[in-house]
Amino acid sequence: MNENTKNYAAGDLTINDLLYKQSVRATFRLPKELIELLGVISGQLGIQQKSLLDQLTEDTGELKRLAGSARRNNTSRGKVKQKTFVLSRYSLNAINSIAKQLSIPRDIIVEVSIRRLLPLIETELEKHHKRKLIRNEMREYLRAGERLKKRTRDLLGANDQLLDMIEEQLLLTEKNIEEIDQIIEKGMAMEEW
Repeated sequence: MNENTKNYAAGDLTINDLLYKQSVRATFRLPKELIELLGVISGQLGIQQKSLLDQLTEDTGELKRLAGSARRNNTSRGKVKQKTFVLSRYSLNAINSIAKQLSIPRDIIVEVSIRRLLPLIETELEKHHKRKLIRNEMREYLRAGERLKKRTRDLLGANDQLLDMIEEQLLLTEKNIEEIDQIIEKGMAMEEW
């Protein structure tokens, strides 16, 4: 056993473990919409593209199955664009190994990996539209609260503790609507995709 790969105790890292996690750059030719999809999903989920690519390629068995399916179907790729990504050495080695085993371009392997995100973006886009509906209902709730505040002031006066409670609730609602607006703004890239 090589000194670099020798395990000293259970749970210890080896030099190879560390090297496999090292980030490397690799250039692929992919359909433009898939490059954009990767960016949109990583932004929506708050995950770096590198991490997302690593997660998509870490299951080598699934990767091999997808690549084999793509080779059999030999689908048209349409217009492609060259894009350099950062990913782990492990992921790049897995992609290269499967490409060699199946005699398929590694670009196809990365493409089918990214295509796995399509159902995810559809689900996220549906949630995004529902969030917009809920935000509208929250705004109506705020308007109703403002009417209640005015009515309370008219009935009980400006110094009543119930008016203070309603005002606190309205401030909290306004703050929540601002946070909802930020979540929706983050999801707007999905609508444009």
